[in-house]
Amino acid sequence: MCERCGSSSHRLASRRGFLTGAAALAGAAVLAGGPAFLRPAFAQAPNAIPPDEALQRLIEGNARYVAGEPTDKDFEAGRAARAAAQYPFASILSCADSRVAPELTFDQGPGDLFVVRVAGNVAADDGIASLEYGSAVLGVPLILVLGHTSCGAVDAAIKVVKDNAELPGHLPQLIGHITPAVKTAMEGNPPDLLAAATAQNVRNAMARLSDDSPVLSGMIAGGKVKVVGGIYEIASGRVSLLT
Repeated sequence: MCERCGSSSHRLASRRGFLTGAAALAGAAVLAGGPAFLRPAFAQAPNAIPPDEALQRLIEGNARYVAGEPTDKDFEAGRAARAAAQYPFASILSCADSRVAPELTFDQGPGDLFVVRVAGNVAADDGIASLEYGSAVLGVPLILVLGHTSCGAVDAAIKVVKDNAELPGHLPQLIGHITPAVKTAMEGNPPDLLAAATAQNVRNAMARLSDDSPVLSGMIAGGKVKVVGGIYEIASGRVSLLT
């Protein structure tokens, strides 16, 4: 190591430089009206659209998928542009089930969707952080929590609640995020507990994104981001929005 690098004067200069940069970043955050990592130039971005317009794109894309009439896609086109930046217009919190493929379900191409996938589409800390990044850094205006029919993770949570089933490995931690939805659904004595718990699990994830994320809650309150929920029907491919 060189003497200059180890000198106190150099360390002081480096510290001053760091503090100056941090102050500039904080100032930019104030101007942007968001957290320190929020970029200020979203107004000119391709995904700077109202949340309802983003939702309509998803609805129309799903209709094409269900009808078997997807748009033709040139996967090579735009590759160079995507290497420089990404502008997804919607984030999807989806189950990891292999039968659920958000880009296909909504007939979208590379770079259109910011997808977070985990069994049971649970809103755990890592997933929330990813969605915060999507909206605060990438400018995504819409978040869709997507459950699906015949969800194995929700079914496992039902077995834990009703039968005290014991699960191996890290599964108890994952299923623990879903069991509150099962208990809430059971209070209504639904004819189809799996369907009711699946819908409630989506609503619980939506509530956590809205209430427990200091980044997203402010953007939602300001109308910059909207959180919606839906259920993907595996047999038909149709997504029904929750009201």
